[in-house]
Amino acid sequence: MDAPHIPVLLKPLLEAVSPVSGVWVDGTFGAGGYARGLLDAGAGQVIGIDRDPAVFEMARDWAGQYGDRLKLVEGEFADLDRLAGEPLDGVVLDLGVSSMQLDQAGRGFSFLRDGPLDMRMGQEGPSAADLLNEAEESVIADVLYHYGEERASRRIARAIVAARPLTRTIQLAEIVAPCLPRPKPGQSHPATRSFQAIRIWVNDEFRQLVNGLSAAERALQVGGKLAVVSFHSLEDRIVKRFMQARSNSAGGGSRYAPATETAPAAFTLPFRRAVGPDADESEANARARSALLRVAIRTDAPAAELDEGMLAMPRLPGRKGAR
Repeated sequence: MDAPHIPVLLKPLLEAVSPVSGVWVDGTFGAGGYARGLLDAGAGQVIGIDRDPAVFEMARDWAGQYGDRLKLVEGEFADLDRLAGEPLDGVVLDLGVSSMQLDQAGRGFSFLRDGPLDMRMGQEGPSAADLLNEAEESVIADVLYHYGEERASRRIARAIVAARPLTRTIQLAEIVAPCLPRPKPGQSHPATRSFQAIRIWVNDEFRQLVNGLSAAERALQVGGKLAVVSFHSLEDRIVKRFMQARSNSAGGGSRYAPATETAPAAFTLPFRRAVGPDADESEANARARSALLRVAIRTDAPAAELDEGMLAMPRLPGRKGAR
């Protein structure tokens, strides 16, 4: 049975990491598209990790054809080195919510489908409704601004608090829309940035990303490849700066900020810029239009402690962590 969704940038990803061999981790298994692509391209084994147990049930119809070459593990990709339990030849991460999850109204990710206001990628922790109904207005405004780059964050936060309790996705979308100008043809839905920000908040996605990149550095053996697909400018900025910092390619200091001593480069970068979709993929899959692929190759330098200050990770004011 075919996977229900075509993974974004699969062809350029496979070309970028070719030849594919050895043991790989697909840290965001989802519909299994990247895992299948890697296995078909020559990977000896793919360890598929996902915090959402529902995805493994959906893979049951086709996973068996790969036998023990496909191993499925429930967990977070922030722990991928521990969950893999062995040195890796490659790691693939596809960030954000999958189109499969967006299509399931009951998951509460989409402002286009009415469902419970949940947004959890796993089955634990507070839902979007829990957080929005309990948080102070200032906290909600900070989430919308720092995680979604929403300029109308204070106006939207005020409207959310005035309308509480919130329980449904359509309810939230209808609260957000009047706070913003009516979109012009071709522009995204007014609630796009707000839903994105709240989803990141619910799932602590920026912290997960930073921890996952560090885990990949620890797990990859010499010559191992790290490939990350992102859809959000803030996510891509973290990935870009991580790869630059750990390849010592972020540039030197200046007379105002002298260069500091750095650890040996843990990665080399085969491409100077991110890889985007070609015209055919952009036309065939609207989700691909904002996608960016970045690749790094592991050196023999030991894994080092990451200076998170170099990543410009969005943080809520007054909080140490991403949440």
